[in-house]
Amino acid sequence: MVSLKTGILGGTFDPIHTGHLILAEEVKKRLGLDEIIFIPTGQPYYKADKAISPAADRLNMVKLAISGKPYFRVMDIEIKRSGPTYTADTLNDLKLILPEKTELYFILGWDNLEALPRWHKAPEIIRLCQLVAVPRIGQAKPDVDELDDKLPGLQQSLIMLSKPEVDVSSSLVRERLENGQGVEHLVPEAVAAYIKEHSLYHRQ
Repeated sequence: MVSLKTGILGGTFDPIHTGHLILAEEVKKRLGLDEIIFIPTGQPYYKADKAISPAADRLNMVKLAISGKPYFRVMDIEIKRSGPTYTADTLNDLKLILPEKTELYFILGWDNLEALPRWHKAPEIIRLCQLVAVPRIGQAKPDVDELDDKLPGLQQSLIMLSKPEVDVSSSLVRERLENGQGVEHLVPEAVAAYIKEHSLYHRQ
């Protein structure tokens, strides 16, 4: 059986924006992945004290954003899980759900790579997948040797990319919407229409 190379892109996607899509397209192309699965978070442990939009809205916006791209799909496994969301649990779930020969490529920003040694069950994460680290604007490139000292085996599981550098964020989109500004070219047209229809991110 031929192995399936599957990228995993998790996030709150509050909302999903063009930067997420550019990133997914570039990683798929650079690494020759067969597909990328978008996984909206439930209640991420690191944002437990922050309000995020309803899971149903975030999931619907991802579905709209990736519509028409057969190599992109979305899974709601983290949304369905009660309590805090941990990456190690998600990767273990995916190993059970996906075909046996699937190789997982977990996409994360340089900022999250820097923090990875402190993540819940970090050694298990690097055992279950290849890490694909991508730049974040304003974030210095992590010292991989130093990270490997903190989390032995990380370097062996890591693919460091220097592109794409995407200067779009969900917080920027929310801020512009709250201020009554346009978000053309920052989110797909269908997502912009959904946000407007459901009055998301507007000041009450």
